[in-house]
This record gives sequence, structure tokens and C-alpha cells, in this order.
Amino acid sequence: MPPGWPARIRAVDSGTLTPPVPRPAATVVLLRDSADGPQAYLLRRRTSMAFAAGMYAYPGGGVDPRDAEVETGWAGPTPEEWARRLGVDTRTARAVVCAAVRETFEEAGVLLAGPDADSVAAPRDWTAERTALEAHELSFAEFLRDHGLVLRSDLLGGWARWITPEFEERRYDTWFFVAALPPGQDAAREVGEADRVAWLTPTEAVLGHREGRFGMLPPTVTVLRELSPVRTVAEALAAAADRPLEPVLGRAEVRGDRMTVRWPGYDELTIDGEFPEDS
Repeated sequence: MPPGWPARIRAVDSGTLTPPVPRPAATVVLLRDSADGPQAYLLRRRTSMAFAAGMYAYPGGGVDPRDAEVETGWAGPTPEEWARRLGVDTRTARAVVCAAVRETFEEAGVLLAGPDADSVAAPRDWTAERTALEAHELSFAEFLRDHGLVLRSDLLGGWARWITPEFEERRYDTWFFVAALPPGQDAAREVGEADRVAWLTPTEAVLGHREGRFGMLPPTVTVLRELSPVRTVAEALAAAADRPLEPVLGRAEVRGDRMTVRWPGYDELTIDGEFPEDS
């Protein structure tokens, strides 16, 4: 159990700590085919990061409300269709899908948008635009509009939804998507928020986590376990269409010095042990 959890779990349990409201977020498991099966693009977050420092994660980040305010070209399932799929209102769905495409572009340099509904943008140097997005100098919807680009929501598949437990200092309500690396594009080998990037099959990544080589938060490793049986990227995208997106929320129980953290439906993630108050 992470060092800060016991004290915060006790504080939430006793009512002395009010849990922060989860911030809507999106993250994308970028996939490419290989001889050993699909590989996922993973970033190791720098140890200086405020959230999930040192952990392997997918490109992702918080929703920008501005993305719900600017009309852009849009291909694939409409915001209304995504709203039903994600379980939110239309404005939120538009912003969540924009966040997924934006973070894939901002962190991985992969753009799931193009000049029309049937193509993606040709490779070019987008450094200035990615920097402006990272600095929040413009919204992703504004970027798409200014460059005459159509957001390709059909290239995304909804995979899961996880909410950070109440006892965490920073909380997110995160939708996980899968997407294929578009032909002709390549993912960034250096990322500002990461000190390492890696393409790994889900099986390799899960094994590395089990052996202690790859630190991962529960949602990250769970999604990789769920992707392990998939044989191709196309199969992963097809599987995404039928997946339920009910939110998964970890909960803690306190019984004296013993604490148990459970994620409903994911018994393999259960953490249980003795944590005296002076430990």
C-alpha cells in the first residue's frame, strides 16, 4: 500500500477528510501490430510529477471544458452517440473525446484527425502546436478548427471507466480508450512528462509489473490484462464496441489496524494488511 494511503483512508473513514471531486479525464491505449501481437505505447512518468510519479501509464490527462464550446469537424460516432456510450451528457462527451485525441497528440505526437472523414493528417512538425496545447494557450477544438482538421472519433474504441478512490489526494473520473497507430505516423520517442517510452505487448507489460520492473496503477495493469488475449489491433477495436463502461471505484474498509482496499469485480487487485496508526 502506498505510504500516504493509510492516514488518508483513516481520515476519510472518520469523516475528518472530505474527498475531492473527481476531475473528468481521458486516456488512450495506443496500439500497433507486431509479430508477437499488439503492442501498447507506455510512458514512464517522471518522478517529479504530482500524480502517478514513476509509474508507467498511457497518454492521458484532464478534460478541457473549452473543447465543448467550439464546433469542429467531426467524423464517426457523434457526440450524442458518445454521450450514450460514456454515460454522460453531450457536452461532456464531446470534451472527453476531444481530451482523448488531444492527449494522444500532445504526449505521443499521434494525431487522430485529418483533412476529411476518411484520412488522417500527414506527418509534419507539430512541435509548436503541441507546446501551445500543453501550455493551455489554446484548446484542442480551436487547434482543429484553425487547421481545418476533422476529429476522427471513429478511430477510438471505449474500453473502460475508472474513478480514483476517495482517499487519493488527486482524483480523476477517467475513460480509457483504445486506438490504432495510424499508418504513416510514429509515436514520439521523447515525451516531456516521461523519462522513458516503450512499446510492449500487454503480456510483457503485465509480467514486468508482476516482477516489480514496471510500476503501474491498478487501472493501467488491469486494462493490459484485459488486452492480453487479443491477437491483433483490429480485434482489440472490435472488442471495444461491446465492452460495458460502468465506472470502477476502489473502496477501503478499516477495522482497527487492518485495512482492506477492494476494486469491485477485480479481486486480484485487493490490498489487505495491518497498518497501525503510528506506522
